[in-house]
Amino acid sequence: MDSGPIWDYFPNVNDRSVSPSALQRAILRLLRPLCRLLLRQGMPFGAFEELAKRMYIDVALSEFTLPGKKASLSRAAILSGLTRKEVQRLAGPPPDDGDDTGTRYNRAARVLTGWVRDRDFCDPQGEPRALPGEGDLSFATLVRRHSGDVPARAVRDELLRVGAVREVGDGRIELVARAYVPQQGADDKLHILGSDVADLIETIDHNIEHGATQPRFQRKVMYHGIPAASVAAFRALSARESQALLERLDAWLAEHDTPNPADQPGLPRVRLGVGIYAFEEPLTSRPANESAVS
Repeated sequence: MDSGPIWDYFPNVNDRSVSPSALQRAILRLLRPLCRLLLRQGMPFGAFEELAKRMYIDVALSEFTLPGKKASLSRAAILSGLTRKEVQRLAGPPPDDGDDTGTRYNRAARVLTGWVRDRDFCDPQGEPRALPGEGDLSFATLVRRHSGDVPARAVRDELLRVGAVREVGDGRIELVARAYVPQQGADDKLHILGSDVADLIETIDHNIEHGATQPRFQRKVMYHGIPAASVAAFRALSARESQALLERLDAWLAEHDTPNPADQPGLPRVRLGVGIYAFEEPLTSRPANESAVS
């Protein structure tokens, strides 16, 4: 029997007196799955170290300047603990390798979202219909409506590649996944790693600095010691309920995704959303000091 659920959240306090040991423990825990991924992908420590140095310098130069003063290599060296020579060598944005993964991700995601929520492409029960390639209310129409002037064939090929759609016998295209979650292609999955984990860390950092006045929602629920036989049922339940919630939130965001008024074109705009993820880990033994809240 388990003692109960754990509703885990980062304290909504603006506390700058974070203990070094607490920060180190958090970083070590964060780095374990990251290092596992890097080793599996064949990245040696030297390559990771170079990337970490470059990002330390980039953040120091772009986000930690003194009021009224320009960014300086000397200040970046002091903040990062690197030598001024290293800062000078690594300052500047990383080279552009021409990767268009983010563009493809956004384009495909818009089409899938439109297919799910646009009633013109759903059956009377509200389920996405299999679509012909061309013609009225076809896949080409869907792409034009929700992804601009991108060629429908390019979008179809991308969605087929990641396993989000399939072609049925009569030439129609059928939706397989309601969201852009690549079933194959490591590059696409690594793009999601970079964007989603970055968003979570940004939220935690925001809650440390501004959580007392402008908290962002960040919670998880878990139990220790659930029987392994229950995993499949929870996977199905969490996927179903999470997808339903995301679709409701997507509908709200779509309703509010309106252009600025013509007389106020400079009004500020933001990237806004919510992320949900599931996790599971086999237990070899129960923690000796397990508590109700972590």
